[in-house]
Amino acid sequence: MCITCGCDDNIKEQHIHDYEHNQQQHTHEHDRQSKEVNFEAAILAENSKFAKFNREIFNNKKTLSVNLLSSPGSGKTTLLEKTIKKLDNPLYVIEGDQHTELDSQRILNAGAQAYQINTGKTCHLDGHMVSHALEHLDITAGGFIFIENVGNLICPALFDLGEHVKIVIISVTEGEDKPLKYPDMFYAADLVIINKIDLLPYLTFDINRCISNIQQINSRARIIQLSAFTEDGMDKWIEWLHLAHAYYIV
Repeated sequence: MCITCGCDDNIKEQHIHDYEHNQQQHTHEHDRQSKEVNFEAAILAENSKFAKFNREIFNNKKTLSVNLLSSPGSGKTTLLEKTIKKLDNPLYVIEGDQHTELDSQRILNAGAQAYQINTGKTCHLDGHMVSHALEHLDITAGGFIFIENVGNLICPALFDLGEHVKIVIISVTEGEDKPLKYPDMFYAADLVIINKIDLLPYLTFDINRCISNIQQINSRARIIQLSAFTEDGMDKWIEWLHLAHAYYIV
């Protein structure tokens, strides 16, 4: 899937070959690993240029940009549908999925502008993809733009999209050990949402242990418990968004 993380070795091998050819380097087994590191560093450096460009757009538009991250099925899109109905500010969504436009259609039906990015074999969004998506959104000042990343708890943590805040969603249908298994993702979070709390009576999920694991990895992250389905706890989420907008957008 991902050139950087190596999910698809065939794609990675081809890009490394192209990189070496452009650098006029001859491949030797003993320095192969260092060349992979250099290649990945070059990808992230190029991504940072687009992220900086995106951030300038968000700041100029006085629009808070939110990168939503999670594993598949955590409830990101449902949370956005309910958020759209509770926020009076202009709201825009960039949807990231490998295939289909199902989620962007749900966002459009909920009443917000949306643009779908289908990543194909890539398992995360990057700064360039978001820059392209912004060309298709008519952003007015004072709102929120949500970037719903591809469901994945590994690669998206590496890529700055120009967002002001990263929000990680974990649902109670997952294991409470997820923060310990995927520390990079949870360490990057400004806010962690524990979703689907309406299902707690039917599960063995230990929410206190989950909170402890999150705090072990990232003591500065705010934690909100909610159910996007029943809307229990949504008021805390909306309050957090307004506070973040006031803090980051001047």
